[in-house]
Amino acid sequence: MLAYFDIFAGISGDMVLGALVDAGLPLAALEETIAALGLSKEITITAHPVRKGSLMGTKVDLECHPSGPSDPPQRGLKEILALIRGSALPAQVQASASRIFQRLGEAEAALHGTSPEEVHFHEVGALDALVDIVGAVAGLHALGVTRIVSSPVPLSRGCVRSAHGALPAPAPATLALLAGCPIYGIDLDLENVTPTGAALISTLAESFGPIPTMVLQRTGHGAGSLDFPIKVGSSAKDYGAPIPNLLRLFLGEETASSGLQAETLSLLSTNIDDMPGEWFGPLFDQLLAAGALDVWLAQVQMKKNRPAVVIHVLAEPLTAPGLRLLLLRETTTLGVREERVSRWSLPREIRRVLTPWGEVRVKVARLPDGSEKGNPEFEDCRRLAEAHQVPLREVYQAALQSHRARAEQKEPF
Repeated sequence: MLAYFDIFAGISGDMVLGALVDAGLPLAALEETIAALGLSKEITITAHPVRKGSLMGTKVDLECHPSGPSDPPQRGLKEILALIRGSALPAQVQASASRIFQRLGEAEAALHGTSPEEVHFHEVGALDALVDIVGAVAGLHALGVTRIVSSPVPLSRGCVRSAHGALPAPAPATLALLAGCPIYGIDLDLENVTPTGAALISTLAESFGPIPTMVLQRTGHGAGSLDFPIKVGSSAKDYGAPIPNLLRLFLGEETASSGLQAETLSLLSTNIDDMPGEWFGPLFDQLLAAGALDVWLAQVQMKKNRPAVVIHVLAEPLTAPGLRLLLLRETTTLGVREERVSRWSLPREIRRVLTPWGEVRVKVARLPDGSEKGNPEFEDCRRLAEAHQVPLREVYQAALQSHRARAEQKEPF
């Protein structure tokens, strides 16, 4: 089964548990997880429906019962891993939960200049966070989830309290755990992504992007503790309805068309009506060298009837900031627009074929029905055409024919 997490407001460990229960996971399954960890006498779990904004969701609450007069003791990575390994949980659940805590330990250690073995997790080492992480992994396992995809992660700003004092939001550990994941900012002065939530989604999600093609079977809404206001005016006092502090979960089966690769990309654009044409060639080279996936121009008519062009730059979200600065530095524009777009692409690979003049790479794409289509690499064809003084089209056609012949004979590439 495929699980897709739609993180439109934020994510935390209890929100993941709430989404799982709301999608049909019996609360008894989480109680069994607590029992498998040997913590039944120390923690009680409950679930109840709540309203967040205009939507309903499930709120999962954990109540700790310290065995002594003081709070539960802080746990280090070694103690937590030993507790998980000594449990009666399935091996797959133990492995995934241990990997999440290992990443948490490494993130905390890097921030505080120590080793993972010496880290005391404070908030994420408490009983409730331990159940959040292990319960989430065990719940996904119980529902039969085999693949997890997530939307990009929204991040707020502000300050949060921690065992280390006041910290900026997102917490440093949250940012460390989300390294390599697509993120974007939202206008909130609250913590909307916790280290536990960041550890879960960054470790378990196979990819980040739009909703994969799937046959939807169930949905779930996991509720957080806070209600988030959203600004609708220029004044700090202008607020509209609160953002539903919910995490949305889609469960379903993948279809054949899921063979397409889904990506969320950034599309940058800017209008230019006062730049010499000679500047565009070097600009394109710089943009592509800086990580742009594609660059193109579109002719437009601007104000005062001036002919102009729109520069479009398609990029991964992580490389978009650098490309924005490059556009502002290397062109006459005073501003750059940015929007998120979804791209569906065919899986592809590079194969090599022989022509009378030498080897040519062929880019081969696989369609959802299993068929293929290939195109010879232009630069290879041009290089051979120039070296052997033959028409470019002859080299291209020879490479294409060679590829088709080998494909029909099903010869290995």
